[in-house]
Amino acid sequence: MSFASSRWPARLIYLGVLLVTASAAAAATYLLTNIQDRQHEALSHYFKLEDLSEDSVDPKLWQKNFPRQYDSYLRTADMVRAKHAGSDAIDKLAEDKYLKHLFAGYAFSIDYREKRGHAYMLLDQENTERVKQKKQPGACLHCHASVLPAYREKGGGDSWAQVQKGFAEVCAMEWKDAHALVSHPVTCVDCHDPKTAQLRVTRPAFILGIQALAKSDDKVPHLPSVERWRQGKRAQPYDPNQDATRQEMRTLACAQCHVEYYFQPKTNLLIYPWFRGLKAEQIESYYDEIDFKDWTHKDSGAPMLKAQHPEFEMWSQGIHARSGVSCADCHMPYKREGAVKVSDHHVRSPLLNLARACQTCHHYDEKEIKGRVETIQNLTRALLERSEVAVKDLIDSLRAARSQGMPAARLKTAQALHRKAQWRLDFVMAENSMGFHAPQEAARILAEAVDFARQGQVVLLKKD
Repeated sequence: MSFASSRWPARLIYLGVLLVTASAAAAATYLLTNIQDRQHEALSHYFKLEDLSEDSVDPKLWQKNFPRQYDSYLRTADMVRAKHAGSDAIDKLAEDKYLKHLFAGYAFSIDYREKRGHAYMLLDQENTERVKQKKQPGACLHCHASVLPAYREKGGGDSWAQVQKGFAEVCAMEWKDAHALVSHPVTCVDCHDPKTAQLRVTRPAFILGIQALAKSDDKVPHLPSVERWRQGKRAQPYDPNQDATRQEMRTLACAQCHVEYYFQPKTNLLIYPWFRGLKAEQIESYYDEIDFKDWTHKDSGAPMLKAQHPEFEMWSQGIHARSGVSCADCHMPYKREGAVKVSDHHVRSPLLNLARACQTCHHYDEKEIKGRVETIQNLTRALLERSEVAVKDLIDSLRAARSQGMPAARLKTAQALHRKAQWRLDFVMAENSMGFHAPQEAARILAEAVDFARQGQVVLLKKD
């Protein structure tokens, strides 16, 4: 073999290395270019086309800067339904034969419908028979409308003190007069800073309520920032916009409205009753302390409480809260559009979006996840129906006892038990997860509802 021929293998190896190196360099160059293109695409939704302000209540103004979020927000107008909840206007009074009995003498015995999506928040409040047949206050706008400009107008300025003043004035107005001050349901500006798009809380009742909670003795491990504030010097009130983490804000922005509340007698000031804590019995204890009632039951004569929609309170007692999972993680999960990661503003039941809402953490197939959730909800529903029967039986017994002239002291004891039983029943019934947010807590509360109702009947059956 000649010297020249012996060099061919070495040359082939050299050429091969050159080709591999060139191919790798080309691939790396393509990859870097692709990454830069995607990064540029990901940043494109921050381009400022519209100069937004605190008065930008029309979501169409936000569409120019945030088209992806706006497109999904429009879908809150869709009327969709899971097994136990949804966003279509189901007539609950027709669906549940006990409700008129439970709410006798109160506006919810006139009209009680399933809540629809955010797009309908103001329209549905305008159209409910509760507003048409009973006088309602302007306080309802706190969560049904983009109302901050009205608060600033009535309060005479932008400062926190002026917003509080305007809030109090609008609460005290009649619904029809207050309604003339607004034009849109809750929209982008209510949860996002118009200059930075950062999450924020804006509702005065919530800010005052969370400050009261921070001062209470209730443990709130699901809100680490509150615990940190408690351990500090407390020079200033707890401020979620300054103290809360971004992950906490993904819950607190929702908790501005998805909560229990009451209207202060005479002033109709909207108040979140968290002075002793978030649990059903802690809220009840506060109501008892101030001698508050929503109405007097027509049949039983008991001073009653009406739970509103305590999703935040119930969620706070569940495993997801303890694990740091926010409302938005499940109801507004992230999605990708091209290279852009955005939060889905089509707020709905996670059961209608299992892949992104649940499978990010729970690595089971959709059938398994849906089955687990519906098992919890079916069991809660069965226990809730037993509670309804027990409370109805107590109402019937009280009505009969009143007609027969039972001594006032015994009636008062049984009426107090009716108040306690129905408050617990309603706390689970009005909360929109059918027990899923905190299954054990929901079962505990409903068990107490049955117990108190049957105790009331025993009181009425006792002989003098």
